[in-house]
Amino acid sequence: MKKFVIMTSIVCFYMAVASGIVYGKEGDSGEKSGENINLAPDVKSAILIERDTGKVLYKKNPNKKLPPASMTKIMSLLLIMDALDKGKIEKDDMIRVSERAASMGGSQIFLEEGEEMSVNDLLKGIAIASGNDATVALAERLAGSEEAFVKKMNEKVKALGLENTHFGNSTGLPAENHYSTVHDMSVMAKELLKYESITDYTSVYEDYLRKGQENEFWLVNTNKLVKSYPGVDGLKTGYTNEAKYCLTATAEKNDMRVIAVVMGADSTKKRNGTVSQMLDYAFNHFETKNLFKKGDKVTTLDLLKSEKQHIDVVASESISTIHRKGESTEDITAKSMLSEDIQLPLKKGDKVGEIVIKKSGKTVSKSPLVINQDVESASYFTLLKRTLQNLAKSG
Repeated sequence: MKKFVIMTSIVCFYMAVASGIVYGKEGDSGEKSGENINLAPDVKSAILIERDTGKVLYKKNPNKKLPPASMTKIMSLLLIMDALDKGKIEKDDMIRVSERAASMGGSQIFLEEGEEMSVNDLLKGIAIASGNDATVALAERLAGSEEAFVKKMNEKVKALGLENTHFGNSTGLPAENHYSTVHDMSVMAKELLKYESITDYTSVYEDYLRKGQENEFWLVNTNKLVKSYPGVDGLKTGYTNEAKYCLTATAEKNDMRVIAVVMGADSTKKRNGTVSQMLDYAFNHFETKNLFKKGDKVTTLDLLKSEKQHIDVVASESISTIHRKGESTEDITAKSMLSEDIQLPLKKGDKVGEIVIKKSGKTVSKSPLVINQDVESASYFTLLKRTLQNLAKSG
C-alpha cells in the first residue's frame, strides 16, 4: 500500500524511551545481560510486556507450545468485544441457550437449555467465572455454531501473525491440536485491551447473575490478584490437569499498563506469586510516557471526493514510549503515514495509515491510525460546488 508522510504536531519529545531491544537476552532464559534475573522459576514459560509499546521486559521459553486452558477465552472475548464494537450484537440482546451450550462441563454458570440471558450477563459469566457454557452460548450466537466460531478464532490468530497457536474450541477444555504460547497469549491480551471496557468485567471480584431469583448465582473472580494486587484488573486464568495453572494478568500503575503471562505452574500460589514478582519488576524498574490516548486526534485526512473533505484521523489505541527509570532522555519523533489509495466509502474505525514513533531515527513502535466517523462519497452537487470554489480561489 502506497503511503505519504505527514509530520504530526508532536515532533520532538524530551524523554526516555525504550531502545527497541528486549530487556533480557535474546534467548529463552529471560536473563538481562550482565544481571542474573530469574523471575519465573516455578513455571514452564513466562513473558512480561508493556501494553502500549509491546516491549518485552522479561521472557522465559516464550515460544514453547503448551495447552492454554481457559486463557483460550481471551481470544473468544476478543471476537465478542469486536462484535460489540461493530454493533453486530448489543449488550442487552437476549441469547437463548442451546442444549449444547448448557451441557458444557468444567467452569460454568449453570445455564439451562432454553434459558435466556443477556449478552452483558454472559460476558460477566465468561470474564469473572470463566463459564464454558456462557462462552459457547455467545460463540453460537455470533457464528451459528461453536465450530464456526473456532474457525474465526484461528483466522484471527493468522491475522495477528501468530505462528504458534491453534484453537480446537472456544473454551480451553482439553482438545486435540489446541495449543498456544506465552508470547502469543500476550499479543492476544494486548489486542483485547484495545477494547477498554473489557476491564469493566475482568476487574470485578464478585457479582451476581439472576439476582433475586431462585437460581441466583454468585460470581467470584477466578483471578484472585484482582483483589490482592493493587492495579490488577484482568485478564484470564486457566487450569486443566494437562495445562496446570496458567494466568494472563494485566495491571496499571502511574499510567503504565503491563501484561504478564505464565503457563504450567504447579499451584495457584506459585502462579500468582510468579505473576506478582513479574509485575513488581515492571513497576519498580520501568516507566512510560503517554503520547496519545485512544481516540486522540493525530492528524487530518483530506479527501477531495468525500462528502466531508477534512476527516479527523485518530489513534486506534493508547500510544506511549517506555524507558528504564533513571535513563537519560533523548528526543522522539512521531510521523503519520497515511495511505494514498484510500477507497470510499469508509466506516468508523477503518485503518487509514499508521503512526511511527522513532528515537534518533530508529523506529521503536508503530500503531494503526483510524477515522472516527463514517465517510461517504461526495454527491455530484458537493463536487460541483467544490470545483467552483477552487476555480474562484485560483482566479
